Amino acid sequence: MDGAAWRAQPFVRLRTIGRSPLAASLPDMSDRADTIAEPDGGEADINWAGLAGVTATVSIFALAQGLSYPLLSFILERQGVSPGLIGLSAAMTPIGFIVSSLFIPAAARLWGAGRVALSCAAMSALVLALIGWTQDLAWWFLLRFLIGLSTNPLYVLSEVWIIALATGPKRGRIMGLYTSIISGGFAAGPLCLLAVGAEGWPPFLVGIVAFVVCGLCLAAVLDRLPRVEESGGSASVLGIVPLAWLLLAVVVVAAGFEQAMLALMPVYGAARGLAEANVSALLVALIVGNIALQPLLGMLAERLTARRVLVGCGLVSAVGCALLPHAIGTAAVWPLMVVIGAASYGIYTMALIELGERFSGAMLVAGNAAFALAWGIGGIMMTPAIGQVMGVAGAGGLPLSLAAICLALALAVAVARRA
Repeated sequence: MDGAAWRAQPFVRLRTIGRSPLAASLPDMSDRADTIAEPDGGEADINWAGLAGVTATVSIFALAQGLSYPLLSFILERQGVSPGLIGLSAAMTPIGFIVSSLFIPAAARLWGAGRVALSCAAMSALVLALIGWTQDLAWWFLLRFLIGLSTNPLYVLSEVWIIALATGPKRGRIMGLYTSIISGGFAAGPLCLLAVGAEGWPPFLVGIVAFVVCGLCLAAVLDRLPRVEESGGSASVLGIVPLAWLLLAVVVVAAGFEQAMLALMPVYGAARGLAEANVSALLVALIVGNIALQPLLGMLAERLTARRVLVGCGLVSAVGCALLPHAIGTAAVWPLMVVIGAASYGIYTMALIELGERFSGAMLVAGNAAFALAWGIGGIMMTPAIGQVMGVAGAGGLPLSLAAICLALALAVAVARRA
């Protein structure tokens, strides 16, 4: 873990924030050039083995996470637990994400990012085994908090390595492919339940083995990964906020959009007279857009800059949501949902690219931990808020609220660029 290969990784050259695409929206940081990174070199400098290993780690992690959410809900529903308590139980995991995000930079600095990530993979497997063993709602509140606490650092640090390794002119398409693979991993989780069922130990064993394989994949490439926690000085999640408040707002919107669509689209569809099967199919189309089109958006970012593509994704998401009430019930709704899924998730993809272009080392660790924090906040806050709007304005409040939020985000990003 402490070999010379880690320290010898020549993956960035430093520049000042004045040259960043987001410079106009941030305070002058010319005296903090050590916190900003820009890729050096081309495709030959890319550590493909490290990228492949970390991507495998995160994709298997996503499968385990995607399996656990519906699995635990199915079990609680069979036990006769009320929907309200099921929702509260599920909320413990993102709360664990938020809490752990505050400590990831310090933990990586004290013990090393590799040790922290491997420990979290082992702890995640152990906690999931305890969840399968207890089968008790009261214990699950604590254990689901712990699963969020342990899985988040594994995800954040793996994503930091991906960002740090995705250098050169192919950064956009690498990050696009990465986000597509992660979406595919989350989508594959529920599919595993079709194969092994949602009863007894088999589904838990799939998740436990997945977390173990995560650790093995990471251990296999650990000596090829940059020691991101050792450069750029000390950094904290809260210290990132004044430097990247706009990027964090972008992540809040991306998270809130995804969670609101998944949670409230069934309500909207029922109000429009759609059968449950049709609503599920619409959500599948949304996820297909998430998975299939991110590499294309990444290539656009290489040509146009991530900032411009981010503005475009916000505008397309807004227009798509505004058109949804008119397209629902017609054949046009299917390609429209694919486009909405691609554009809305593209907002997060572009934010990741911007983060990698601006920060390196400890600041990159803190920045990605702040992203995890913002994602948790967006998922927790926006869905209830939009639900309240729907309660007042009717089901149509879902597409209109999302359209307004995405339009406001696109305008804010565009105006900040010119400020």
